[in-house]
Amino acid sequence: MKTFKRILRITLLVVLIYLLGTSATVLIYAHIDAQEKSDVAIVLGAGTINNEASPVFKERVNHAVELYKSGVVQKIIITGGLGEGSVLADSQVAKQYALSLGVPAADILTEEKSTITQENLENAAAIMREEGFQTAVIVSDPLHMARAMLMAKDAGIDAVSSPTPTSAYKTLDTKLPFFLREEMYYCGYRFLRIYHHFFA
Repeated sequence: MKTFKRILRITLLVVLIYLLGTSATVLIYAHIDAQEKSDVAIVLGAGTINNEASPVFKERVNHAVELYKSGVVQKIIITGGLGEGSVLADSQVAKQYALSLGVPAADILTEEKSTITQENLENAAAIMREEGFQTAVIVSDPLHMARAMLMAKDAGIDAVSSPTPTSAYKTLDTKLPFFLREEMYYCGYRFLRIYHHFFA
């Protein structure tokens, strides 16, 4: 019985240390803004409301447009497929918003099939290969960046992170659930990677 309790305590301690480490990673990446000159900005999808980009999505597009106008990137790839009840893919709706901000249509590419972050990045990577792009800046909300950058690496994208300087998640009531969700998803994805490494 004592041996079991000792093993349980050690296991719980290891899990706690792991969770503290992953939490730190999520928080650190939220503040890493490289903005290295790259071929494209990849805007991760964030849904639409009544065929209009959601506030979260708009903040991501706003930041990508600033990167474009400042010369950090030459093109913008907006990701996001067809949401439930929508007529246009989320990326198409967000493209219209980017156009209204003065970005030429020729410099905006859309990925229109994805429904989750991993698909956003895998499909964006395919577009990069087709267009001959080599480097990218990943644009999303700060607390989303750790998972997004890990997935970008797995998708074969040579990327740096640039989180939005502003976010629709402004209060503790909105930030905390987003952080906890990202912590859960980030840990889950890391475990999934390990599983695929050993068993796929």
